[in-house]
Amino acid sequence: MNDGEANMKKILRRDVAKGTTICRVSINEIIDLRHRLLRAGLPLEAAQFPGDKDASTWHVGLFYSFPPDENAPLVSCASFMLNSYKEEPAWQLRGMCTDAPHRGRGFGGRLLDCAEAAIVENSKVLRFWCNARVPAIPFYERHGWVVDSEMFDIPTAGPHRKMVKEV
Repeated sequence: MNDGEANMKKILRRDVAKGTTICRVSINEIIDLRHRLLRAGLPLEAAQFPGDKDASTWHVGLFYSFPPDENAPLVSCASFMLNSYKEEPAWQLRGMCTDAPHRGRGFGGRLLDCAEAAIVENSKVLRFWCNARVPAIPFYERHGWVVDSEMFDIPTAGPHRKMVKEV
């Protein structure tokens, strides 16, 4: 998906019983949520990452409403950029977040699991990595990710550790 596909959604998974739809989306559809949750108080440009507009990048969003509605709001998002990790091809997870009123409901986990499965189905690259905020480490560990570094600080985002997952 590229920037020219500004507001086109490709449904990856729909769960009518839970009112959720997970879609591959454009950066335009997730940038406001990413900015508000991960870069609050900074300019919008701080929420834009190198690779956001690359054709290979997967931006995914979870939309929720009950009962299901075509205009459901975005409540969780993540981006996966084709990159490398330890000199091997890998998908870098960036900008994953879930809006506060919807945390603890399994939305982030559903989004992560669905995105990983869709990417693996469409790619020969089977390694994922991320710079995980320290409080998010248990979440990623529940989804099969493993800590792979000592703690380090990202000035605009706080303490992190590198995490990896081999599929």
